[in-house]
Amino acid sequence: MSATFTVIYDACVLYPAPLRDLLMHLAMTGLFRARWTDQIHDEWIRNVLANRPDLKAEQLKRTRELMDAHALDCLVTGYEKLIAGLTLPDPDDRHVLAAAIRANANVIVTFNLKDFPATVLDEYGIEPQHPDEFITHLIDLDAGLVCAAVRCQRQSLKNPPKSVAELLDTRQAQGLPQTVLRLGAFAKLL
Repeated sequence: MSATFTVIYDACVLYPAPLRDLLMHLAMTGLFRARWTDQIHDEWIRNVLANRPDLKAEQLKRTRELMDAHALDCLVTGYEKLIAGLTLPDPDDRHVLAAAIRANANVIVTFNLKDFPATVLDEYGIEPQHPDEFITHLIDLDAGLVCAAVRCQRQSLKNPPKSVAELLDTRQAQGLPQTVLRLGAFAKLL
């Protein structure tokens, strides 16, 4: 993988915040190019606000702006015309596939693999990947760079700070068992 290897982050991997934070740190490694749309932003933000009444829209707007500022050319535009011609199990996910097609993405990173069947995505040369699989592939590609990104993320956590064990426990709770297993072997680097 390289900066020409392009992935689309589905809204479901941008919420919860710890996974979004990790994926953003990984995006800044240069191992791949992370992309999304304003519509994907709107979706994860809407879900956060529905489940977290303690948060304000202004806080999430700032997060959105920081994401857009830290990932080079991350926003996909001009995909809207493709949506109507696409068929997926959940029609509400067609915008994600349309963005992936427009961005010439190789992968859609999503928890909702059933909503992005390989039989449909193969036609466009796009692979759906669970974030656990995606991160594990990154570790295989460059464990040192991934560990540095994870360490940077962990060190940025101030409220509350997290030990390596706590960080790995969070990843386990987010459904990333292979990532935890692989990163556990590099615990001293995290």
